[in-house]
Amino acid sequence: MANVDQTYPLMPERKPLGMPEQDFRKPYRDNAAPNWKSASTSRIWKYAIFGPAFFTTILLLAAFTDWLSTGGLGPVEFFLITMVGLTFFWISLSVSTASMGLLNLSLKNKTEPSKPKTAETLNVALLVPIYNETPSDVFGNAAAMWDELQHSKTNHNFSLFILSDTQNSDIAEQELHAMASLQATFPEGSKLYYRRRSQNIDRKTGNLADWIEGWGGTSDAMLVLDADSLMTGNAILALADEMANDPSAGLIQSAPSLFGAKTLFARMQQFSNVTYGRLLAEGLSLWTNREANYWGHNAIIRTAAFASCAGLPRLKSLRGKESLILSHDFVEAGLLRRAGWAVRFLPRIQGSYEETPATLIDFALRDRRWCQGNLQHLRILHAAGLHATSRFHMLHGAISYLLSPAWFILLTFWALLSNGHNENVISYFSAANPTMPIWPHISNVNSLVILLFMYGMLLAPKIIGAAVIWASPNLRKSYGGGIQFLISVMIELVTSIIYAPILMIQQTVAVLRYFLGFSEGWNPQKRQGGEYPLSTLIKFHMIETVTGIALLTGMANNLVSLWLLPIAISLAGAVLFSALSGVNLTRKRWSSKQLGTPDELSAPPVIVLAERYRSQMSKALEASSRLPAE
Repeated sequence: MANVDQTYPLMPERKPLGMPEQDFRKPYRDNAAPNWKSASTSRIWKYAIFGPAFFTTILLLAAFTDWLSTGGLGPVEFFLITMVGLTFFWISLSVSTASMGLLNLSLKNKTEPSKPKTAETLNVALLVPIYNETPSDVFGNAAAMWDELQHSKTNHNFSLFILSDTQNSDIAEQELHAMASLQATFPEGSKLYYRRRSQNIDRKTGNLADWIEGWGGTSDAMLVLDADSLMTGNAILALADEMANDPSAGLIQSAPSLFGAKTLFARMQQFSNVTYGRLLAEGLSLWTNREANYWGHNAIIRTAAFASCAGLPRLKSLRGKESLILSHDFVEAGLLRRAGWAVRFLPRIQGSYEETPATLIDFALRDRRWCQGNLQHLRILHAAGLHATSRFHMLHGAISYLLSPAWFILLTFWALLSNGHNENVISYFSAANPTMPIWPHISNVNSLVILLFMYGMLLAPKIIGAAVIWASPNLRKSYGGGIQFLISVMIELVTSIIYAPILMIQQTVAVLRYFLGFSEGWNPQKRQGGEYPLSTLIKFHMIETVTGIALLTGMANNLVSLWLLPIAISLAGAVLFSALSGVNLTRKRWSSKQLGTPDELSAPPVIVLAERYRSQMSKALEASSRLPAE
């Protein structure tokens, strides 16, 4: 994948690696991959996690089948039962994953990632692919990571590459000034490099492939980062040591925590990730073992292995055109495992960070790209030689988006079911048309029981995660104390319940856009967020608003169950809630503690360092912009 640029004054001497395009029709084994076996305990954990999920789902399906069997079971009833099973299984899987994560943490609470007794020296390249980003933030984070590495004791050799795909000439000029500032900050001879492609061929995939085909031979391993990634020196060293001590590992993924959130929506995401994500990550690591997944950043990869087996072909789109594989990370992990390399996930490595979109609209726009990429995986599931777990990762990624239209279908049926009286839409059409199915009348009590059960399962991982923190005085203190922690938990629960129906509609729209053939563009993420005009908010949330008003109208006319009132309010008020999502909570002292996390309330040195370097870079770039042109 040749780059159009031919001169690289800020790059080392070229040392290319070949990266052949893979054939999904034929299995592939890398001769360099050593022989190894998965731990026998991984199968036990699979049974322990998937077994309860299947069992609980079967029990619920039995109850729904019995309820819907009034008058016999027809195609409509079978379809509804299928939708219930599909949606509820993944909820059950999350609950059992978090439960087993808690069990394992309680059994091995003091266990840390193993430290190698004798580790070979690795040449590790830190790769930061960027595209029209804010240079002061990118180079500030890079400076903080490089600073920490300079003060760390290690046998490994590190280099840092800023790999720019920036197409905006003004931002590109700022990147050059930022690079000069970065190099001036550290001693002469520091391995700090910069390369910009004049054409961003194949997006991030092409960016990394260009580096591998030009300079991949300079490094034994590459630590792939995102533009908003930040990692402590200890986290980087832990990944490098693990790879050096495990010759079978082709990729080792860390579990990034969110940081830097200021707006209501971003802080909701950040609090949820930090507070509840630990147990889910722990449970995930148990059953994936050495067939884990890759999330595209904050992971270390064996360079030669990746070059050998992860060159991606293009897929034919639904309209017959060739398309780039967007969610390439899942596929690359599957190809590494197919070639004989282990893919590991180490959630206990601390100090791995990333940022999250600031507003609901920014999140939804990013989600559309992810949706398109994840649904592409349905056309890769058949690829020859893939491990079963790799196929499940891809299927899970696609299902995570297909669940939203499934939930929307269930919501529609639920809205049409009896509200405890004889007046409802289904009863009306059944009486008028004898070919319509006879639906049972569900009482208010049964409605409440079923909805409470569903909500309870949805919230169970959060309740478990919150209970774990509440049980530890030190953890409670790190969240600002017990009272503050409870307040933040309640705010997160309320806001997540409010935004969940809106996100359901947005993901349903994303799925429809994919199947209708819309291609999502690659626009830079608005990491700082901002306010959107009312016209934009109304246009973006028109479907939610209309759906919510329809539900409220049905309730007012005694046709829709009142138990759907929270969902109706959320959808009808989507414009207002979307506007509130961008409110900056850090501007006021009383609100700055809400949804606070330990890393925010007591920022670790690397975050403080990153903020300092960002500020310095910003001032340096501002000063350079005032200099007269030569």
